[in-house]
Amino acid sequence: MKHGQISSKELADFIRERVTIEETYSRSMTKLAKTASNFSQLGTFAPLWDVFRLSTEKLASCHMDLVRKLQELIREVQKYMDEQAKAHKKTKEEVSSTLEAVQNIQSMSQVLQKSKESYNNKSLELERMRKDGATQRDLDKAVKVKKATETYKSYVEKYSSSKTEFEQKMSETAQKFQDIEESHVLHMKEIIQSYAYSIEETHKQIGEVHKEFVNDMENTSVESLIQKLAESKGTGKERPGNNTDRQTHTHTHTHMRAHTHTHTYKSDIFWSHYRNNSFYSSSDSEEEDDRRKFHVEIKPVQPNNGTHQHKATIDELKASIGNITLSPSTMVRWIMFSSGLSSPFLLTGTSRGPSPVTLASQDSLPIAVAFTETVNAYFKGADPSKCIVKITGDMTLSFPSGIIKIFTSSPSPAVLSFRLRNTSKLEQILPNQQLLHSDSSQSDTNTRDFWLNMSALTMFLRKSSEQNPTSSYYNVDILKYQVCSNGIHSTPLNLAVYWKCEPSTTDVRVDYRYNPEAMQPPGPLSSVQVLVPVSGGVTSMQSLPSAIWNAEQSKSLWKLNNITEKLENEGSGSLRAKFELSDGPSIPATLAVQFFTEGSTLSGVDMDLVGSGYRLSLNKKRFATGKILDLHSQYTK
Repeated sequence: MKHGQISSKELADFIRERVTIEETYSRSMTKLAKTASNFSQLGTFAPLWDVFRLSTEKLASCHMDLVRKLQELIREVQKYMDEQAKAHKKTKEEVSSTLEAVQNIQSMSQVLQKSKESYNNKSLELERMRKDGATQRDLDKAVKVKKATETYKSYVEKYSSSKTEFEQKMSETAQKFQDIEESHVLHMKEIIQSYAYSIEETHKQIGEVHKEFVNDMENTSVESLIQKLAESKGTGKERPGNNTDRQTHTHTHTHMRAHTHTHTYKSDIFWSHYRNNSFYSSSDSEEEDDRRKFHVEIKPVQPNNGTHQHKATIDELKASIGNITLSPSTMVRWIMFSSGLSSPFLLTGTSRGPSPVTLASQDSLPIAVAFTETVNAYFKGADPSKCIVKITGDMTLSFPSGIIKIFTSSPSPAVLSFRLRNTSKLEQILPNQQLLHSDSSQSDTNTRDFWLNMSALTMFLRKSSEQNPTSSYYNVDILKYQVCSNGIHSTPLNLAVYWKCEPSTTDVRVDYRYNPEAMQPPGPLSSVQVLVPVSGGVTSMQSLPSAIWNAEQSKSLWKLNNITEKLENEGSGSLRAKFELSDGPSIPATLAVQFFTEGSTLSGVDMDLVGSGYRLSLNKKRFATGKILDLHSQYTK
């Protein structure tokens, strides 16, 4: 019974600790939602912050609901503990007679043992005297065997009676103890079931919030965001006026020309977006403002030809995956791997940097680095020779908040220098020109040295601290790069999609193969999901492995566990589905797939600190899917 009371208390303590964790998490999510409302409300992306804010607030509410449920459960546990204590006290009173029976048999056992020893001693003495030839009178006078025999016999009878009473009392008491323990375990299981049900309900609510978030993002098109921006700015409503008006407009900072050519990107335009929306915008000079001017060439929208869905043109495909060029004769329908579906990468890790108190006393200042890469690929059916791949990456440095005081208090802080390794695998490197300098004359093609403009870095960190004074660290975008690709050998997951469309049925097959050689080092592809839209009025679906059919969106979803070469078939497999249609045939459509890998990159690029004054406290690596195109092929089962 004692252990039962202990287990009840420990369970209450466990649930109470879970309440503390959930409450802290809910408050943190509420705080995060508030920060989302404070982010920039300018530009086309601004409306999406409302989606983030509402979703985060709902998540915070879900966890706070769990807090209230668990607090109620703690009260039930406490009530049970009080009832348990009363039941134990009553039971102890009821079994007090059993304690007397135990004490009685223990005492009787001792007396019986002494009586037995006395009887044995007198019997031996009597036998010895007989052998020595003593008379009967002497024997009766010297040894009182008869009395010892009678005493021993009486104690045997008393012991037998005590034993019967002891066994009866112990049996009754043991049954009561067993009933108490059974009741205790059953009650504890009921509490645990309530605990599990509360968590399960919360997980369902969180799943609904996430589903709503994904739907909101999917339903927010690029066109609607641009339309909202145009409406908010009042642009695009009227055609430009006479020559006088046009002469006036020539002095504006941005010109837009309607043209039939697709747009291209250059390094200065690449970084102008970040200079216009990031930390260096406040320190730009007029000369830099002039360099930030850029032309946007827009291809007019072609009329709809009346088909079930728009055909992707060559230019649209090129715009989707950057500067990848396709054969003029190639017309495709495509699979898109959206990085927007993947979890955002935060440079937090396990190290948030030392406090300002301890930083000043250390010989070297800690910094952290993160490499985040995105893979974009184009597959043409099952032909590996026609796979085109584009891989881009970002390098971010993170500084603890305490480092700002050291930088500002020192007239000339130590210059932060680093060496980028495996640069021979990089096709292009675009450093942050406001913060980073490099020696382009280096002879070693596999490394490249960089050093930071410490005054500009200090200014940026100080401005970040003023904007978010409670943050324990600040991230700085250092450089971007593009990785040299080797076709299909550079993709971590090779794909081929086949459609067979008939009036009453549609068959879809997605073949995939894990490619460890594309990663440095090889790692598992996590959270792999394949989303296949199927038109034609699907009435039923048969799939292998099992997929989830969403009738409202007309999409089937496969969720796969981590894909690695350690799995059966070394990470290769197929997804198959057969759809019964009421309004066929289906039209092969865009497939959405997502996955990510932690602790690995596709380029193998890395960095080392050069010189003294700093140390690397954390090095995080990650890659995820960007956009991947795939031309479908017909097949016969």
